[in-house]
Amino acid sequence: MTRTVWSMYREAIRQDADLYHFHDPELILAGLLLRARGKRVIYDVHEDVPKDILSKHYLPEWSRQAVSWAARAIENAACKRFSALVVVTPAIKRRFQSLHKRTVMIRNFPIPDEIAVGPEVPWESREMAVAYVGGITGLRGIREMVQAMGLLPESLPALLKIAGSSLYEDNLDDLPKLNGWNRTHHLGYLDRTEIAKLFRSVRAGLVLFHPAPNHMEAMPMKLFEYMAAGIPIIASDFPAWRELIGGAGCGLLVDPLRPQAIAAAIEYVLTHPAEAAEMGRRGQAAVQEAYNWDSQAQKLIRLYCELLELPCAE
Repeated sequence: MTRTVWSMYREAIRQDADLYHFHDPELILAGLLLRARGKRVIYDVHEDVPKDILSKHYLPEWSRQAVSWAARAIENAACKRFSALVVVTPAIKRRFQSLHKRTVMIRNFPIPDEIAVGPEVPWESREMAVAYVGGITGLRGIREMVQAMGLLPESLPALLKIAGSSLYEDNLDDLPKLNGWNRTHHLGYLDRTEIAKLFRSVRAGLVLFHPAPNHMEAMPMKLFEYMAAGIPIIASDFPAWRELIGGAGCGLLVDPLRPQAIAAAIEYVLTHPAEAAEMGRRGQAAVQEAYNWDSQAQKLIRLYCELLELPCAE
């Protein structure tokens, strides 16, 4: 057990809570020790860790299958010991529901008021800009985003604004050499208020993850945050995302490995403001009606009540 995990476990014991809810796989051992003490523990599975390992560039390629297998075996064995599992996507639920009868899907939807705050900005007053907020890595499409900006017509005064704490992890030292970097602004880390302000100033949000095993059925929070903010999405054409974005009519789907396709989508959004604004309105309506935290909170509260054997108001 690492020093950090041991410290977390000791703090958990000190607090002597009735229920513990954790989601970091690194804390599985601490969770098992809490269960051994008779504590109620929920393991919250945000991602399919074994699949994610298959795309970890820092692992030698020959080792990934073995490490992935070991991670799956450990997680599968451990999950049976917990009081309940919370999962965030149908794909992860399919994996775990046969291993634990109390597997509950609670989607990672936004609180709309955290994103759609401040005065509404008329579309014509917004910058000719698109945004990406999140982890800045090769697998999340940062190179293709920058390259796409370099393929846009010179007559189009377009900008890419990226927000994330670190720019040069993941072997990204070549980014400033890419054609399109002169149209890219790295804003660094932004807090929730600053992110909401950014969304009110741009005309689209980008989610261009590569088709890695753990991405294909993921539902990243930023998809729903862009929708909540009322801006159209330009996203990877994955089946699960096609169902969401196509169903809501709130964006454009592209091959994330083709900068030309990304550039064409960005150009369309920036040069068709009426259509872009309508896509944004449709996405915002979908979040207000269905894809919001209020629709999920009661499921989590109900699970807590069941585990604690408390009455739960509907």
